[in-house]
Amino acid sequence: MGSNSSRIGDLPKNEYLKKLSGTESVSENDPFWNQLLSFSFPAPTSSADLKLLEEATISVCRSLVENNPRTGNLGALIKVFLSRTKELKLSAECQNHIFIWQTHNALFIICYLLKVFICEMSEEELLLHFTYEEKSPGSYNSDSEDLLEELVCCLMQLITDIPLLDITYEISVEAISTMVAFLSCQLFHKEVLRQSISHKYLMQGRCLPYTSKLVKTLLYNFIRQEKPPPPGAHALPQQSEGGGLLYGLASGVATGLWTVFTLGGVGSKAAAAPALSSPLANQSLLLLLVLANLTDAADAPNPYRQAIMSFKNTQDNSPFPSSIPHAFQINFNSLYTALCEQQTSDQATLLLYTLLHQNSNIRTYMLARTDMENLVLPILEILYHVEERNSHHVYMALIILLILTEDDGFNRSIHEVILKNITWYSERVLTEISLGSLLILVVIRTIQYNMTRTRDKYLHTNCLAALANMSAQFRSLHQYAAQRIISLFSLLSKKHNKVLEQATQSLRGSLSSNDLPLPDYAQDLNVIEEVIRMMLEIINSCLTNSLHHNPNLVYALLYKRDLFEQFRTHPSFQDIMQNIDLVITFFSSRLLQAGAELSVERVLEIIKQGVVALPKDRLKKFPELKFKYVEEEQPEEFFIPYVWSLVYNSAVGLYWNPQDIQLFAMDSD
Repeated sequence: MGSNSSRIGDLPKNEYLKKLSGTESVSENDPFWNQLLSFSFPAPTSSADLKLLEEATISVCRSLVENNPRTGNLGALIKVFLSRTKELKLSAECQNHIFIWQTHNALFIICYLLKVFICEMSEEELLLHFTYEEKSPGSYNSDSEDLLEELVCCLMQLITDIPLLDITYEISVEAISTMVAFLSCQLFHKEVLRQSISHKYLMQGRCLPYTSKLVKTLLYNFIRQEKPPPPGAHALPQQSEGGGLLYGLASGVATGLWTVFTLGGVGSKAAAAPALSSPLANQSLLLLLVLANLTDAADAPNPYRQAIMSFKNTQDNSPFPSSIPHAFQINFNSLYTALCEQQTSDQATLLLYTLLHQNSNIRTYMLARTDMENLVLPILEILYHVEERNSHHVYMALIILLILTEDDGFNRSIHEVILKNITWYSERVLTEISLGSLLILVVIRTIQYNMTRTRDKYLHTNCLAALANMSAQFRSLHQYAAQRIISLFSLLSKKHNKVLEQATQSLRGSLSSNDLPLPDYAQDLNVIEEVIRMMLEIINSCLTNSLHHNPNLVYALLYKRDLFEQFRTHPSFQDIMQNIDLVITFFSSRLLQAGAELSVERVLEIIKQGVVALPKDRLKKFPELKFKYVEEEQPEEFFIPYVWSLVYNSAVGLYWNPQDIQLFAMDSD
């Protein structure tokens, strides 16, 4: 920002801002608006710049909050914006830079003020600011306009109808940001809102017909990942002869205080490249997630969630059932590609989860793809770097795997995809491994990380459920994957013995002293035994269903056969140990017959020969292991705070003071 940052202090004295927030009403036809909106003010995007802006304009905003109920100047500004949007599409086609520039500036101010008003007052007070209408004495008008509803409808039209060009990119982003600001009342409530102005306007009335078109546009914005235009592509053109009154006016205002404050505008040093390659895609995705996670209205389901649940592929020619509202079609191939490429962000992973969980058309399409590695590998990389990810992102990635592993076709196909040189997997060089074996390695690593760090039972349960779903379809397991399965069991066995020893010592101690409360070792033991049984069931499922496909797992079992000895007679594991004990005994006998000093290759050869000789009827059949992901009751209690935390941390051009946030705990630094 350089020297410009010291000029922010001029904003409270700016004559145009003082008039906007002052005690005098300004008619929507007043030339003042052209003067106010003719500023060179590249919208700040960093939280530091936005915080400076908020601090500099706090006195102006307070004056407007106090005076607007009498002046109606906010309503007049909105009417100016609304009248301009009627000509916006034509202005874009005619490349009318000045008109679009001023309209964007109007929306920038509205977005900023709307955010401040929502933070500062109740919804009832907010509505009063938007329903002001000047009347002459003795007049009466029962048809008072609802400017807020009109603004929201206008924003939806702008987002869906204005062509995306270099000169309209910024106003498109600003329109989406303003929608997010309008919905931000949730941030200032600890409880999940089930009735609000957002429900009133977005789920009924004039805005409802735009539902499917808005969802489709936001999805396509995410798919296309359009980068912002290069510097200067959307700037005010140089004055030419016969530039017209509007340009002359804009040029005259350029000497005012507005242009002093440019936040990286003309004459400043080049700003650092933004972290986001596509602000439009980012804002679109955040708005889409906010809309999808609105709670149902008292008398109607969330139409945006309905749209997300029901849209189809453009190649699907079957008619939509009449019972499905807000239906539309979108190119699934393009959507799939974008989802594969964008999984580094929480919000893209949350979108993938939402689509897989709620839209059966998408789920069927993805499971039929022959290049599932493009989707699965980014998800595995999220789990692999668990230390660097927040817990919500890890959960979403894990649940996505759980949903995918519910499908037997997926579980078979992942073992047929051979990968080479997985560079991000650093524990061991993997020059060649199947996608299935890699998935097993990463999930087991996540379990082990959880055992030593977070100790989250929910994470354990979902990891084991994914492995269990896959277990009957294990094919040609990589030797390292087979080793890690048995190593995990070894870790669990040691933990079991340690807890058992602690429980025994605690019980002895309690016989000599009744004063100290006993730790609940019984509960710890119960949990660890549940996990051990699950692991034994996973191993048993593989041996029962695909023993002949997995010599490396049999090898690993034999190598660590002593681990299983203590569980043969344990009442909690006796039944499930029968098959494992049978396999160990059968192959151990064949190895003894083959003599001592056997090479690894010779052992594997004996195992492959033995698989053919082992009578399959001797292996006891158990019920198939199948776990389905079931969303918890009242999922909005989890998802709404999560989505708004993403908005808070990731939205471009929007800043909220952390001390004002009520929905989730915020660090005020």
